[in-house]
Amino acid sequence: MRNYSVMPATRALTPTGGFLGGFSYSLNPYVGCAFGDRGGCPFCYVRALPVARARPGPWGSWVVAKSNLLELLARELRGLEQSGKLERTAVFMSSATDPYQGMEQRMRLTRGALELFVRHPPRRVLLQTRSPMIERDLDLLLRLGPHVIASITVETDDEQVRRALTPSSPSIARRLAAACRLRAAGVFVQLAVSPMMPNDPERLAELAEGAADRVVVDTYFDGDGARGRRSRALGMAELYARLGYERWFRPGAESELMAAMRARLGAERVLFSREGFNAV
Repeated sequence: MRNYSVMPATRALTPTGGFLGGFSYSLNPYVGCAFGDRGGCPFCYVRALPVARARPGPWGSWVVAKSNLLELLARELRGLEQSGKLERTAVFMSSATDPYQGMEQRMRLTRGALELFVRHPPRRVLLQTRSPMIERDLDLLLRLGPHVIASITVETDDEQVRRALTPSSPSIARRLAAACRLRAAGVFVQLAVSPMMPNDPERLAELAEGAADRVVVDTYFDGDGARGRRSRALGMAELYARLGYERWFRPGAESELMAAMRARLGAERVLFSREGFNAV
Protein backbone atom coordinates (compact mmCIF):
# COMPACT_ATOMS: atom_id res chain seq x y z
CA MET A 1 0.00 0.00 0.00
CA ARG A 2 1.39 3.41 -0.98
CA ASN A 3 1.45 6.45 1.25
CA TYR A 4 0.18 9.72 -0.23
CA SER A 5 0.63 13.09 1.49
CA VAL A 6 1.14 16.80 0.81
CA MET A 7 3.74 19.36 1.83
CA PRO A 8 4.62 22.94 0.86
CA ALA A 9 7.61 23.63 -1.39
CA THR A 10 10.04 26.55 -1.29
CA ARG A 11 10.19 26.97 -5.06
CA ALA A 12 8.64 25.48 -8.20
CA LEU A 13 11.38 25.86 -10.81
CA THR A 14 14.79 24.43 -9.90
CA PRO A 15 17.86 25.52 -11.90
CA THR A 16 19.33 22.55 -13.69
CA GLY A 17 22.56 21.59 -15.43
CA GLY A 18 24.79 18.58 -15.91
CA PHE A 19 23.01 15.96 -18.01
CA LEU A 20 20.11 18.38 -18.56
CA GLY A 21 22.35 21.33 -19.40
CA GLY A 22 20.12 22.36 -22.30
CA PHE A 23 17.32 23.23 -19.87
CA SER A 24 17.04 26.26 -17.62
CA TYR A 25 14.92 24.58 -14.96
CA SER A 26 13.32 21.34 -13.87
CA LEU A 27 9.80 21.20 -12.48
CA ASN A 28 8.74 18.34 -10.20
CA PRO A 29 5.12 18.65 -8.99
CA TYR A 30 5.56 15.59 -6.77
CA VAL A 31 8.26 14.08 -4.59
CA GLY A 32 8.56 10.31 -4.82
CA CYS A 33 7.19 7.98 -7.45
CA ALA A 34 4.59 5.22 -7.46
CA PHE A 35 5.70 3.60 -10.72
CA GLY A 36 7.55 0.32 -10.52
CA ASP A 37 7.26 -2.39 -7.90
CA ARG A 38 8.12 -2.07 -4.21
CA GLY A 39 11.24 0.06 -4.01
CA GLY A 40 10.53 1.68 -7.38
CA CYS A 41 12.01 0.84 -10.77
CA PRO A 42 15.30 -0.95 -10.08
CA PHE A 43 17.31 1.27 -12.43
CA CYS A 44 16.03 4.64 -11.13
CA TYR A 45 19.03 6.68 -9.97
CA VAL A 46 16.74 8.87 -7.84
CA ARG A 47 16.47 5.95 -5.40
CA ALA A 48 20.07 6.68 -4.39
CA LEU A 49 19.62 10.45 -3.91
CA PRO A 50 18.78 12.25 -0.63
CA VAL A 51 15.24 12.97 -1.92
CA ALA A 52 14.53 9.23 -1.66
CA ARG A 53 14.69 9.61 2.13
CA ALA A 54 12.17 12.46 2.29
CA ARG A 55 9.60 10.07 3.76
CA PRO A 56 9.82 6.77 5.66
CA GLY A 57 9.57 3.63 3.57
CA PRO A 58 11.26 2.46 0.39
CA TRP A 59 11.32 4.53 -2.77
CA GLY A 60 8.24 3.62 -4.77
CA SER A 61 5.99 3.24 -1.72
CA TRP A 62 5.14 6.92 -1.19
CA VAL A 63 4.36 10.12 -3.09
CA VAL A 64 4.16 13.69 -1.77
CA ALA A 65 2.32 16.46 -3.62
CA LYS A 66 3.72 19.99 -3.40
CA SER A 67 0.65 21.75 -2.07
CA ASN A 68 1.63 25.30 -3.05
CA LEU A 69 3.30 24.45 -6.36
CA LEU A 70 0.90 26.40 -8.56
CA GLU A 71 1.12 29.60 -6.54
CA LEU A 72 4.92 29.42 -6.63
CA LEU A 73 5.03 28.62 -10.34
CA ALA A 74 2.69 31.50 -11.23
CA ARG A 75 4.92 33.92 -9.33
CA GLU A 76 8.13 32.58 -10.84
CA LEU A 77 6.79 32.62 -14.41
CA ARG A 78 5.62 36.22 -13.98
CA GLY A 79 9.09 37.13 -12.74
CA LEU A 80 10.77 35.49 -15.74
CA GLU A 81 8.31 37.22 -18.05
CA GLN A 82 8.91 40.63 -16.53
CA SER A 83 12.68 40.21 -16.76
CA GLY A 84 12.50 39.21 -20.42
CA LYS A 85 13.93 35.72 -19.74
CA LEU A 86 10.83 33.58 -20.24
CA GLU A 87 11.16 33.37 -24.03
CA ARG A 88 14.64 31.85 -23.55
CA THR A 89 13.59 29.41 -20.81
CA ALA A 90 13.36 25.63 -21.30
CA VAL A 91 11.73 23.51 -18.58
CA PHE A 92 12.17 19.75 -18.03
CA MET A 93 9.08 18.29 -16.39
CA SER A 94 9.99 16.16 -14.52
CA SER A 95 13.54 15.13 -13.63
CA ALA A 96 13.04 13.27 -10.32
CA THR A 97 9.48 11.94 -10.57
CA ASP A 98 6.79 11.27 -13.14
CA PRO A 99 4.43 14.26 -13.47
CA TYR A 100 1.46 11.90 -13.84
CA GLN A 101 1.43 10.15 -10.49
CA GLY A 102 -1.82 8.59 -9.32
CA MET A 103 -2.28 11.61 -7.05
CA GLU A 104 -2.51 13.78 -10.16
CA GLN A 105 -6.10 12.67 -10.72
CA ARG A 106 -7.04 14.44 -7.50
CA MET A 107 -4.36 17.13 -7.07
CA ARG A 108 -4.14 18.19 -10.75
CA LEU A 109 -0.78 19.88 -10.21
CA THR A 110 0.59 18.89 -13.59
CA ARG A 111 -2.53 20.10 -15.36
CA GLY A 112 -2.41 23.31 -13.35
CA ALA A 113 1.23 23.83 -14.34
CA LEU A 114 0.38 23.32 -18.00
CA GLU A 115 -2.43 25.88 -17.69
CA LEU A 116 0.09 28.36 -16.32
CA PHE A 117 2.49 27.59 -19.17
CA VAL A 118 -0.32 28.33 -21.64
CA ARG A 119 -0.71 31.77 -20.05
CA HIS A 120 3.04 32.34 -19.71
CA PRO A 121 4.68 30.20 -22.42
CA PRO A 122 8.41 29.54 -22.06
CA ARG A 123 10.48 28.71 -25.11
CA ARG A 124 9.95 25.01 -24.48
CA VAL A 125 8.48 22.58 -21.95
CA LEU A 126 9.49 18.92 -22.22
CA LEU A 127 6.85 16.79 -20.52
CA GLN A 128 8.48 13.45 -19.65
CA THR A 129 6.21 10.58 -18.60
CA ARG A 130 5.44 6.90 -18.97
CA SER A 131 1.78 7.42 -18.11
CA PRO A 132 -1.10 7.40 -20.62
CA MET A 133 -2.74 9.96 -18.29
CA ILE A 134 -1.00 12.55 -20.47
CA GLU A 135 -3.92 12.09 -22.91
CA ARG A 136 -6.15 13.93 -20.44
CA ASP A 137 -4.21 17.13 -21.10
CA LEU A 138 -4.32 16.99 -24.89
CA ASP A 139 -6.28 20.24 -25.01
CA LEU A 140 -3.53 22.10 -23.18
CA LEU A 141 -0.73 20.48 -25.17
CA LEU A 142 -2.43 21.67 -28.36
CA ARG A 143 -2.71 25.19 -26.96
CA LEU A 144 0.99 25.15 -26.11
CA GLY A 145 1.76 24.14 -29.69
CA PRO A 146 5.46 24.48 -30.54
CA HIS A 147 6.27 25.32 -26.92
CA VAL A 148 5.83 21.70 -25.78
CA ILE A 149 7.37 18.29 -26.42
CA ALA A 150 5.47 15.27 -25.14
CA SER A 151 8.18 12.73 -24.31
CA ILE A 152 6.82 9.26 -23.56
CA THR A 153 9.10 6.58 -22.12
CA VAL A 154 9.08 3.29 -24.02
CA GLU A 155 12.11 1.27 -22.93
CA THR A 156 11.38 -1.88 -24.93
CA ASP A 157 8.91 -3.50 -27.31
CA ASP A 158 8.83 -6.70 -25.22
CA GLU A 159 6.07 -7.08 -22.63
CA GLN A 160 7.94 -9.92 -20.96
CA VAL A 161 10.88 -7.58 -20.38
CA ARG A 162 8.59 -4.84 -19.07
CA ARG A 163 6.93 -7.22 -16.64
CA ALA A 164 10.31 -8.45 -15.41
CA LEU A 165 11.80 -4.99 -14.83
CA THR A 166 8.91 -2.57 -14.28
CA PRO A 167 5.83 -4.72 -13.61
CA SER A 168 3.68 -1.89 -12.21
CA SER A 169 4.25 0.43 -15.16
CA PRO A 170 1.70 0.86 -17.97
CA SER A 171 1.90 -1.65 -20.80
CA ILE A 172 4.03 -0.86 -23.83
CA ALA A 173 0.97 -1.03 -26.07
CA ARG A 174 -0.91 1.49 -23.94
CA ARG A 175 1.98 3.95 -23.94
CA LEU A 176 2.41 3.65 -27.70
CA ALA A 177 -1.32 4.20 -28.17
CA ALA A 178 -1.08 7.42 -26.16
CA ALA A 179 1.88 8.57 -28.25
CA CYS A 180 0.02 7.83 -31.48
CA ARG A 181 -3.06 9.70 -30.31
CA LEU A 182 -1.10 12.81 -29.32
CA ARG A 183 0.90 12.81 -32.53
CA ALA A 184 -2.20 12.35 -34.68
CA ALA A 185 -3.72 15.37 -32.95
CA GLY A 186 -0.70 17.53 -33.81
CA VAL A 187 1.45 17.37 -30.66
CA PHE A 188 5.21 16.92 -31.16
CA VAL A 189 5.91 13.49 -29.66
CA GLN A 190 9.26 12.10 -28.58
CA LEU A 191 9.74 8.46 -27.60
CA ALA A 192 12.36 8.08 -24.88
CA VAL A 193 13.91 4.62 -25.06
CA SER A 194 15.44 5.32 -21.68
CA PRO A 195 17.02 3.30 -20.35
CA MET A 196 17.08 0.93 -23.30
CA MET A 197 16.06 -2.56 -22.19
CA PRO A 198 16.29 -5.83 -24.15
CA ASN A 199 14.38 -5.44 -27.39
CA ASP A 200 13.85 -6.52 -30.98
CA PRO A 201 15.48 -3.57 -32.80
CA GLU A 202 13.53 -3.91 -36.04
CA ARG A 203 10.19 -4.28 -34.29
CA LEU A 204 10.79 -1.39 -31.89
CA ALA A 205 11.84 0.82 -34.81
CA GLU A 206 8.67 -0.14 -36.68
CA LEU A 207 6.54 0.74 -33.67
CA ALA A 208 8.36 4.05 -33.17
CA GLU A 209 7.94 5.15 -36.77
CA GLY A 210 4.23 5.75 -36.44
CA ALA A 211 4.22 6.86 -32.82
CA ALA A 212 6.92 9.54 -32.69
CA ASP A 213 8.28 12.59 -34.42
CA ARG A 214 11.59 11.88 -32.74
CA VAL A 215 13.27 9.11 -30.75
CA VAL A 216 15.93 9.47 -28.06
CA VAL A 217 17.82 6.31 -27.10
CA ASP A 218 19.68 6.25 -23.79
CA THR A 219 21.54 3.58 -21.84
CA TYR A 220 22.58 2.66 -18.32
CA PHE A 221 26.10 3.75 -19.17
CA ASP A 222 25.51 7.01 -21.02
CA GLY A 223 22.45 8.20 -19.13
CA ASP A 224 23.16 7.66 -15.44
CA GLY A 225 25.57 10.60 -15.24
CA ALA A 226 28.42 8.43 -13.99
CA ARG A 227 29.36 6.22 -16.97
CA GLY A 228 27.45 3.31 -15.53
CA ARG A 229 28.70 3.51 -11.95
CA ARG A 230 25.30 4.48 -10.59
CA SER A 231 23.62 1.68 -12.50
CA ARG A 232 26.15 -0.87 -11.26
CA ALA A 233 25.77 0.40 -7.69
CA LEU A 234 22.01 -0.16 -8.00
CA GLY A 235 22.68 -3.81 -8.85
CA MET A 236 21.59 -3.70 -12.47
CA ALA A 237 24.41 -5.96 -13.69
CA GLU A 238 23.37 -8.66 -11.23
CA LEU A 239 19.68 -8.25 -12.05
CA TYR A 240 20.30 -8.55 -15.79
CA ALA A 241 22.45 -11.63 -15.23
CA ARG A 242 19.74 -13.22 -13.09
CA LEU A 243 17.15 -12.60 -15.81
CA GLY A 244 19.40 -13.87 -18.60
CA TYR A 245 19.83 -10.42 -20.17
CA GLU A 246 23.62 -10.17 -19.69
CA ARG A 247 24.41 -9.19 -23.26
CA TRP A 248 22.20 -6.14 -22.97
CA PHE A 249 24.06 -4.68 -19.99
CA ARG A 250 27.22 -3.46 -21.68
CA PRO A 251 28.42 -0.29 -23.41
CA GLY A 252 27.50 -0.36 -27.08
CA ALA A 253 24.50 -2.67 -26.69
CA GLU A 254 22.40 0.09 -28.23
CA SER A 255 24.17 -0.01 -31.61
CA GLU A 256 21.72 -2.41 -33.30
CA LEU A 257 18.70 -0.40 -32.16
CA MET A 258 20.27 2.90 -33.23
CA ALA A 259 20.99 1.46 -36.67
CA ALA A 260 17.47 0.05 -37.05
CA MET A 261 15.86 3.29 -35.88
CA ARG A 262 17.93 5.46 -38.21
CA ALA A 263 17.33 3.15 -41.17
CA ARG A 264 13.57 3.38 -40.68
CA LEU A 265 13.07 6.92 -39.34
CA GLY A 266 16.09 8.75 -40.72
CA ALA A 267 19.13 9.91 -38.78
CA GLU A 268 17.65 13.35 -38.08
CA ARG A 269 14.76 11.79 -36.10
CA VAL A 270 16.91 9.51 -33.93
CA LEU A 271 19.09 11.08 -31.25
CA PHE A 272 21.24 9.69 -28.48
CA SER A 273 21.47 10.25 -24.72
CA ARG A 274 22.42 13.71 -23.45
CA GLU A 275 22.51 15.30 -26.88
CA GLY A 276 19.05 13.93 -27.63
CA PHE A 277 17.33 15.01 -24.43
CA ASN A 278 18.79 18.51 -24.71
CA ALA A 279 17.64 19.04 -28.31
CA VAL A 280 15.01 21.58 -27.33
